[in-house]
Amino acid sequence: MLGLVLAAGAGRRLRPYTDTLPKALVPVDGETTILDIALHNFAVVGLTDVAVVVGYRADAVEERKEAMERRHGVSIRLVYNDKAEEWNNAYSLWTARECLRDGALLVNGDTVHPVGVERTLLDADHAPIRLALDTAKDLAEEEMKVVVDESGYVRTITKLMDPATAAGEYIGATLIDGAIADDLADALEATWRRDPQLYYEDGYQELVNRGGKVATVSIGDVDWVEVDNHDDLARAREIACRY
Repeated sequence: MLGLVLAAGAGRRLRPYTDTLPKALVPVDGETTILDIALHNFAVVGLTDVAVVVGYRADAVEERKEAMERRHGVSIRLVYNDKAEEWNNAYSLWTARECLRDGALLVNGDTVHPVGVERTLLDADHAPIRLALDTAKDLAEEEMKVVVDESGYVRTITKLMDPATAAGEYIGATLIDGAIADDLADALEATWRRDPQLYYEDGYQELVNRGGKVATVSIGDVDWVEVDNHDDLARAREIACRY
């Protein structure tokens, strides 16, 4: 199994930081970036082979690659998303489909969370796909919300639902078993071909609609944040120093 980071996005709401950097390289604790936190978490749980999907300002990741490998004791391969500035992340995850065959612990390159999230996913009961779910947070319109069935499997995952109907928010971390890789890749391809602006979570929904099992794992009451704008960045800087 390897660690997988989606770090191809431009993060325009974080300008001027992202004028020259992808969102994943924005510092959140001194010189420590969002990507550094992801790599550190992987190393702590023994995932030292890492793939990073890059696109916007990929050169900045290339320039830092060797230093990050030394700092965290990991080996990094870069996967290039040629549509990063045009299409959404269903396509971005699909570009890493070969990596999924090894099994992967996927994290979004704009999410700051402690290593306990990775541990929780790895320790959970076996399921082909396990989504980390925040069941403590009060939900609003922007969150990626999840409805589950009586067994805890995903029924619906989308931002476009009444928050009151959701079990929780998907936080951007997934454990993917290699055995489901080809089915997931096929669902992702169908998703981005239907609409290149769709999210990879829409690919999860496509897989569920086809009869696939996508489980959820509650992370408990954890300090984490998805860094979309400057308010989120301030929150990330408040909590990252505690990890």
